[in-house]
Amino acid sequence: MVKSKEKACKLCKAIYEGDEKCPKCGSKEFTESFKGKIVVTGLESEVAKKLNLSEKGVFAIKTR
Repeated sequence: MVKSKEKACKLCKAIYEGDEKCPKCGSKEFTESFKGKIVVTGLESEVAKKLNLSEKGVFAIKTR
C-alpha cells in the first residue's frame, strides 16, 4: 500500500492527505511544500490565537 503525501491548504493551512480538496475549507489550492506543523487541540491557546486559527486540527506554519 502506497501512502499519499501530506498536503497543506494554501488558504487555511490545514494539513491533510488524499483528497484534492481541503477537508476544512474546501479549497483546491494546496502545496506539498510547507514548513513546520502545529497541532491545535484547544482554541484558547496563545498559539492558536496568534495564528488566527478557528478550528482544531493539524496546520502548517508556513506554506509556499
